[in-house]
Amino acid sequence: MKKSRFVLGAAAMAVLVSSLTVPVLPAQAAGNTLVVDASSPIRPVTRVGAGGLYALATATDPAPGLLTPLRLKQHTQPAPGVQQLGNGATTPTGDVLKTAPQFTSDGAQSYARMPDVYADFPYRWVSWADWESKVDTMVKARLDATGTTNINGWELWNEPDWTWDTAKAGSFLDGWTRTFRQVKLQDTITPIVGPSYSRYDSQWLRDFLTKAKADNTLPDVISWHELEDGTWNLVDEHVADYRAIERSLGISPRPISINEYGSPNQVDTPSVASHYIAQFERNGIKDAERAYWYESGTVGGLVWNNRPTGSYWLYKWYGEMAGNMLSVTPSGDLDGFASYDSSRKIVNVAFGGTFGDNAVQVKGLESFGSSAQVTLKYTPRSGRQSNVDAPTTVSTSTLPVTNGSISVPVINQDYLGAYQLVVTPAAGPTTSYQQVYEAENATVVNASTLSAGTASNGSYVGRIDGAVNARNSSFVDFVVEVPVAGAYSMSIRYANGGTGTATQGLAYNGGPFTQVSYPSTGSWGTFSQSVSTQLNLKAGFNTIRLAKGAPNFGGGNGFAELDSITLTR
Repeated sequence: MKKSRFVLGAAAMAVLVSSLTVPVLPAQAAGNTLVVDASSPIRPVTRVGAGGLYALATATDPAPGLLTPLRLKQHTQPAPGVQQLGNGATTPTGDVLKTAPQFTSDGAQSYARMPDVYADFPYRWVSWADWESKVDTMVKARLDATGTTNINGWELWNEPDWTWDTAKAGSFLDGWTRTFRQVKLQDTITPIVGPSYSRYDSQWLRDFLTKAKADNTLPDVISWHELEDGTWNLVDEHVADYRAIERSLGISPRPISINEYGSPNQVDTPSVASHYIAQFERNGIKDAERAYWYESGTVGGLVWNNRPTGSYWLYKWYGEMAGNMLSVTPSGDLDGFASYDSSRKIVNVAFGGTFGDNAVQVKGLESFGSSAQVTLKYTPRSGRQSNVDAPTTVSTSTLPVTNGSISVPVINQDYLGAYQLVVTPAAGPTTSYQQVYEAENATVVNASTLSAGTASNGSYVGRIDGAVNARNSSFVDFVVEVPVAGAYSMSIRYANGGTGTATQGLAYNGGPFTQVSYPSTGSWGTFSQSVSTQLNLKAGFNTIRLAKGAPNFGGGNGFAELDSITLTR
């Protein structure tokens, strides 16, 4: 859904208008304790809930660099030739090819939403000849863009449960099969995303998967939307039900994309966003994108006039997470998500959802010593047109670590805002800035995240094998932050189980490629060796690409697996 549904009936519209102004109070308050276990990782940090629908209007809107600190993972942008005039726009915005330079430089990827080539929403069907011609034109435009990377899916339709014209186009299930096959006539590489129903419906998905399996047109990524006020806390149940459907039909597990989340009431409420992200993380969602109810180019209200809103800071805290996501146990309406960066000994927790006096308990801190430094910050529900230039520091304290645990009070909690809790040893992080960047935390394109006991964080990136074109070339993009400009040594921890030296291309900040050589290590998935090279980085954020293949790079020799990079002055 990219705009308010003006086709709603009077009763439904009354509910929608009410939800815009009167947020529902949490059912429980005060006395809750959120429990975070730093010794219990659940998955590598990949920021699965960080992204948006129509997040970018153009390659310069929002301003370049504004979103980089968020380290956004995934967007859904309209396909080439977009004609949509969403939410008051006077010209079409968001074309995935035109916005690709910005999301690529920020380390994000994007799906291409195909039906937004229509000017109207709900879409006005013309004919199958017209649609198939549009499909061919969109796919050819992408294939011709040989220098464009990070487009990782065709979304064949959007909310077919109410935007598909059955009377003129026939059954959507038949239409899916026909469109799937039409795309594959030209592009056999780019993944297919769908069916993108407007809400989770078990029977709809069972019928869709049954037909798609029979027709050999199963999507590579399954998608639906979570947009309703009354069901925002049911992601856990929806995922469990969907997995049961897959098993019952004998379908291998699909990655799940919630490629629109948050109602108009919810999208500007940081505490609700923290609840969504917590569910996405604990349920193994591949990616999730903030809904587009208002202006394009704002990531669903994270920025206004090229400055942050209150919600921006929740996603900034998310962007600061590194290492592994942790087990978090909610309490009543108090929920959140957390990470542990073992290279710096930083536990980073983001949470919200209730009011009154509550607490956050962090366990698994035995290695921190007898005391820990704790900083608590807060960001409000500012609304999408109010700027918040920085979060508020609520408290900074040193607390005793007892039996590997601390308990941090959160007094008079605001149920609409969100909070960040950062815990380090009493002397602070082990390094003043992040130096170790795990490959599995980076943007992994056409490669796989795998596990190994010798990997520095338990995971690494392998199968970095593609070098043919912009759609299947394999590379890893690291978004790094350094305190000052100048020369940095980059040490690359790797494995090369081949008999000869392997090579990859290295480029950063859009510059030319050079070559990195990896001597044989004798085995795959075993990490004990590193190679080093020198970079001249700018102060702040930089994007570093290590590639088997990429535009403007002829392709590497042999194969190498990446564990991490380390940057030092």
